Amino acid sequence: MRTALYARVSSDKQDVDLSISAQLKALRAYAARNGHIVVKEFVDQAESGRTAYRPQFREMISLAKRAEKPFELVLVYKYSRFARSREDFIVYKALLKKSKVQLISITEPLDDRAMGRLMQAIIECIDEFYSENLGEEVTRGMRESASRGFYLSCNPPYGYRKVRVNDSGKQRTKLEVNEFQSRVVASIFNQVINGKGLIEITRDLNSRGIAGPKGKGWSKTSLHKMLGNEVYAGDIVWGRNSKRGLPPIKVENACAAIVSRETFRQAQSLLEQRSFRRIHPRRTSSQYILNGLVHCEQCGKALIGTEAKGGKLSYYVCGTLIRKGAGSCPSRYYNAAKLENLVINKIREHILTPENMKELAELICEEFNNSFKEYRTEIDSIDQQLMVITRRLDRLYDVIETGNLSIEDISPRVRELRERHEKLQARKEELHLLMDEQTTDPPTQEEMTECVADLRKSLERGSLAEKKAFIRSFVKDIRMNGEEGKLTYTVPMPPQGLQDETESVLAIVHHGGRYRI
Repeated sequence: MRTALYARVSSDKQDVDLSISAQLKALRAYAARNGHIVVKEFVDQAESGRTAYRPQFREMISLAKRAEKPFELVLVYKYSRFARSREDFIVYKALLKKSKVQLISITEPLDDRAMGRLMQAIIECIDEFYSENLGEEVTRGMRESASRGFYLSCNPPYGYRKVRVNDSGKQRTKLEVNEFQSRVVASIFNQVINGKGLIEITRDLNSRGIAGPKGKGWSKTSLHKMLGNEVYAGDIVWGRNSKRGLPPIKVENACAAIVSRETFRQAQSLLEQRSFRRIHPRRTSSQYILNGLVHCEQCGKALIGTEAKGGKLSYYVCGTLIRKGAGSCPSRYYNAAKLENLVINKIREHILTPENMKELAELICEEFNNSFKEYRTEIDSIDQQLMVITRRLDRLYDVIETGNLSIEDISPRVRELRERHEKLQARKEELHLLMDEQTTDPPTQEEMTECVADLRKSLERGSLAEKKAFIRSFVKDIRMNGEEGKLTYTVPMPPQGLQDETESVLAIVHHGGRYRI
């Protein structure tokens, strides 16, 4: 039979008889003894059997599902090499069987009779128990190491390097400050506290050719992630995303701090103030399109859409009035339809005109141009790094040619430089693609007129969700104070540069202890 061999190890500490070479040797010998033709070998190095997301395993299953499959039999050393999860084992063995591909363990020969199926189920359960128990033991050991301040992640955070320390005869990892990178980190925190934006800091770092955490250029995302890492205040947090639902472990003063705790807290506070507001789910599902935007100037509470007379009348009412009753706030009841129409008309008047939209489009184009410049700056930085790597490789090649060192001595360094060169080159190509996609020419007047017509139609005839999204794109806040309403736009409206606008709103007034339209 045409046969595929599958071998897997979970780590480099496997017993010798379970090593990849040992498994393949035994599998080839079994195939030869039984007259099978080995057409392909699949090997997963250091991949867990508790998951099916193994590159070679998935390729093997994919080939087995094809109409013109290259093999009819899969040989494994043990069933635990195929899968440790009972669910995965059952699913993928059934899939192979459906595709008319047989699965055989050369050390656990079983048949398809009742006793054979029972024995197979027992073996699967034992393998799964072993895997789960081993996982729990590993997790327990890692949590113990983390609680003692040792660093367990693969890559150190920017600003630090990993150092090996002796712990009762075992080598463990601690973090040590990287002098140059730590100065960059401290500078970034200070710039944030002094009011600089992340995009501005990103441009400055890239313009100076300072390599980012992954050896590439800096981005707003990488900066934001770095600024939220408590390690820079000396605290290590491990296990935030525990698959077993365990709480994370936080160890204070586990490593040398690059910034003070007060500096870290100030930076977090400023980033929170600048972040986009989160909208409560009830606001997005409400039939009132201004829910979440309109607030009472008197007490600061949100105005909530509500109905009266069995749904015949709709109002926006201060939340304080709804909760505490009459007299708790001097705010008024505002007719929902009139207030919503007022806001929509103001958007038509100040936003949906060809002239205003054209100027807004030019502002957007300017932003694209700024992004273009950022990409260009990062490419220049990458070119400089590529030149440095090329010079280093040339020097290493010269050393080999002169015979001062053998290629075996410096091959690890050559491989490292080549990998870095390839990553930088890939990032450069990605940036060129992004630059090619940028559109920098502002639209014509005719294009903007057509666009405005479409937007007006969307505002008038669009769904409730579309109207909400449209209004929130341009209106930041609405403050109601008696007979006046103050609209604050998200951006100054050209050409007047209008940011805030106050309008008379007299939908409902006090009258004899009641409200009337």
